[in-house]
Amino acid sequence: MALIEELERSGNWLFKGRSYFPLALYGLIAVVIGMEWDPHFREFDVTSASICLGVSMFGLLIRSLTIGFTPRGTSGRNTKDGQIAEVLNSKGMYSLVRHPLYLGNFFMWLGIMIYVGNVWFTIVCCLLYWLYYERIMFAEEAFLRKRFGDAYLAWSEYTPAFWPRNLKWKGPDVSFSLRNVLKREYNGFFAVFVSLAIVSVGKNFVHHDATTIDGLLDPFWMWSTAGAFVVFIVLRSLKRYSRVLHVEGR
Repeated sequence: MALIEELERSGNWLFKGRSYFPLALYGLIAVVIGMEWDPHFREFDVTSASICLGVSMFGLLIRSLTIGFTPRGTSGRNTKDGQIAEVLNSKGMYSLVRHPLYLGNFFMWLGIMIYVGNVWFTIVCCLLYWLYYERIMFAEEAFLRKRFGDAYLAWSEYTPAFWPRNLKWKGPDVSFSLRNVLKREYNGFFAVFVSLAIVSVGKNFVHHDATTIDGLLDPFWMWSTAGAFVVFIVLRSLKRYSRVLHVEGR
């Protein structure tokens, strides 16, 4: 098998198993949390917690801007059966980078990585993230190149894969749909709060021998995660039992 075909095959395999990637990171967090880290992160600090939450929410904002302007059937949409694309998506966030959803995912995870409080852990996780998703991006782009040919090559010529080189926004053909964002991103929204709360619980358990709820979970994360849970339940119910969040053509 030629190397290019092997890379594409492994990328498709990694894409199908991408839901297990967070589990691997949680395992690393559990190991690192018992090691020495920046003492500033041992004690709960609202400023540090807010900054890390803000980094993760910035990632969610990138994803929201991507999904909110993305119509059904365009490139960048994947299903359990593989990639689907009727039109090459080159506007909106796709006019800045070719993989805005993965860029958003990176920042969502970066906030959690930083909150662990170990700089080497953050660096290693960033490298692992890049190695993992580089294969996935390769496989996706191989599909788009076959599907759209010269149109894809022209788009990729001036649009970077991951990090924006300029901010020349190209207006999308459809208006922004907040309902589409709420329908698709409530899981990620809730997962950010849960992940950061779990890191906080781990710190308190390991370094402060906390065993009670009050000792394990700082009030900041207790109330913010509870609020995120309410949002999660409301949006999930609206999605499953009504058509409030349904948007035709999205």
